[in-house]
Amino acid sequence: MSIRLGYQMPNFSYGVAARDLFPAVVAQAREAEAAGFDAAFVMDHFYQLPLIGAPSEPMLEAYTALSGLAASTERIQLSALVTGNTYRNPALTAKTVTTLDVVSRGRAVLGIGAGWFELEHQAYGFEFGTFTERFERLEEALDIITPMLRGQRSTYDGKWYHTKDAMNEPRVRDDLPILLGGGGEKKTFALAARFADHLNIICNASEIPRKLEALHARLDEAGRDPKTLETSFLAFVIVDEDGDRARKTQADLLARQGIADLSSMPAEALRQSPADRQFVGTPDEVAEQFQSRVLDHGIDGLIVNLVTGGHEPGTVELAGRALSPLVHA
Repeated sequence: MSIRLGYQMPNFSYGVAARDLFPAVVAQAREAEAAGFDAAFVMDHFYQLPLIGAPSEPMLEAYTALSGLAASTERIQLSALVTGNTYRNPALTAKTVTTLDVVSRGRAVLGIGAGWFELEHQAYGFEFGTFTERFERLEEALDIITPMLRGQRSTYDGKWYHTKDAMNEPRVRDDLPILLGGGGEKKTFALAARFADHLNIICNASEIPRKLEALHARLDEAGRDPKTLETSFLAFVIVDEDGDRARKTQADLLARQGIADLSSMPAEALRQSPADRQFVGTPDEVAEQFQSRVLDHGIDGLIVNLVTGGHEPGTVELAGRALSPLVHA
């Protein structure tokens, strides 16, 4: 597995009827495949996230949607970014992603994290627990899931989960990749050092040097060569052949989040704002921003979402054309 360029779909508010929604999702995945993206991602959420829209906005169940994309694409890898561990029994998660791998003929990736969106847990009746408990659950889940993906039976008696000789058949391979997503320098990075093939780092761009330093410390503690763990950065992209139009779109998005004027914002406040995860302008401008703000620090790849216009035909292709040369040299 290698994911040097991924496309995430975090937004299903396309202004169309529900029966017309999934064709727009398929069109984006196909456009990403044609544009050179290595993977297509959907979020594993049931409500829309606060920085993107209202909870009542459309949100598809991840693995049902991914199976539909598997039948509609040919080469692109498919994953949730990331599966919320608290939403499913881990043995069921192993079975679900393995079935996606069978349906897609070997294109599934298990993206997984501890879970964090409390509103969904309250609404759907999932136990939320404390921060520490959620990471205890994730570690136990990975102890169960990993052998099941590798063709072994799982017997496990933990604090949170239990299995007894759990089988996972059929499989098309014994090396289905595991991707962890998050920015936790102690817990998430330590689990990535133990279990993951790929770590998607979620943070503001100005934090990347510190995050990579912490990751290398966790890898040293685990006795693992950093070259064996691929990394990527999750970013919001607003790209347009007209750079001024892209910047106007960004200003409108930030205004909805209560940020009125970037030009008057102090540098430290800017580094802590959502704008520090945004890459905005023409294709060339966006490419230069990614090179200097992300890749030059040592991140291997990029996962981007086009939150304001990914469903508009041609936008995914435009992003792929700008970014693919940076990571597929």
